[in-house]
Amino acid sequence: MNTTADARTTWDGIYAARPAATDPRPNVRLTETVAELPPGDALELGCGEGGDTLWLARRGWRVTAVDLSAVAVERLNALARSHGLANRVTAEQHDLGASFPEAPEAPEAPDGPEASEAPESTGGTDGGFDLVTAHYLHTPFDLDRSAVLRRAAHALRPGGRLLVVDHGSTAPWSWNQDPDVRFPSPREVAEGLALDPAGWTVERADAPRRTATGPDGTTAEVTDHVLCVRRVRRTDGRA
Repeated sequence: MNTTADARTTWDGIYAARPAATDPRPNVRLTETVAELPPGDALELGCGEGGDTLWLARRGWRVTAVDLSAVAVERLNALARSHGLANRVTAEQHDLGASFPEAPEAPEAPDGPEASEAPESTGGTDGGFDLVTAHYLHTPFDLDRSAVLRRAAHALRPGGRLLVVDHGSTAPWSWNQDPDVRFPSPREVAEGLALDPAGWTVERADAPRRTATGPDGTTAEVTDHVLCVRRVRRTDGRA
């Protein structure tokens, strides 16, 4: 059977079989994209061990991190506490096909010269994040991924970015070793979101290569499919 319970059990087993990470590394596509952005409210879809979440929190972002696995969520909350980042990290368990995290309350606008650099705030659950990231959000279980990413795009504030990084090749340690698997291009992923071009614009859609390290320490050259979409305005009639 291909149920949410099966998926939870599978992903809990995968994470439980690994030693708990003490300082997981962030994904390179995140660091190269976000390093120069002013911090705000971020959402990570499929947080896993939490390397991206902790990297963002250390740079001043308030991060809501979600995963289907209770093991991953519990470990990340504990890790955030151990690194003194609990006030910037909230890890939650979600089946993204059934529920979506709410945006945090918008912080008060700063006074002084920092005000011009602060991300624009609209508040509410629609348009409440300045950044949404989804790295390798692939699963062998049923998930309408385009619907999830479309909702993520709508969860952005104007000026906010959706960063989607997918596998563009099969690594030796991948759970999917099907030789006939096809990897949709970033442009195809963007087209599948069916976003109104008046409200969102594609800033990046490419397929860079890198040397990756697997869970067992082996390395291989892999391809990433990178899509970055920026919300330029609301499309619901509000300013």
